[in-house]
Amino acid sequence: MNTTDPTPMPSLTLVLGGMRSGKSAYAERLIEARGPGLYLATANAGDAEMAERIRRHRARRGAVWSTVEAPLDVVGALRSARDGRPVLVDCLTLWLSNVMAAGRDVDAESRTLIEGLRAHSAPVVAVSNEVGLGVVPDNALARAFADAAGRLNQSAAQAAERVVFMTASLAVTLKPPLAAGEAAA
Repeated sequence: MNTTDPTPMPSLTLVLGGMRSGKSAYAERLIEARGPGLYLATANAGDAEMAERIRRHRARRGAVWSTVEAPLDVVGALRSARDGRPVLVDCLTLWLSNVMAAGRDVDAESRTLIEGLRAHSAPVVAVSNEVGLGVVPDNALARAFADAAGRLNQSAAQAAERVVFMTASLAVTLKPPLAAGEAAA
């Protein structure tokens, strides 16, 4: 782990991409380059397959990370994290599905989340799935989720200083645009 990276981290970085695009590993590397981080995990292990995904994520991270399970209250977890370490929120779309399943007001909760991400005193890297690149879902619930995820990602991208899109473990910086001759991180 390189803890000597002098480059200041943006206050909020959004890392977007599809499933298995390398989002989480990339986001982890951003924070690990600066030292130990706090991992706010939003996943619920509702079945064996999801439990296995969570296990693999934990194994990859190793012991340098402190993990807080925050399936619904990401903002509360951020408020409790006052030690100055950078924070990884993984992931916004899992959080959104938890909010929807709990019957909460998605728009109000999303606004509160974005405000909380913006207001946090240490750098935050938020991971989110880009679900709008495929076919229109064939059922109302899936369409509602895709619409809500699209709105959430748009709000997060507007709030973020840096937005990175991942595909096949390759990072494409969307915001801010790179200057001529500048290499993508």
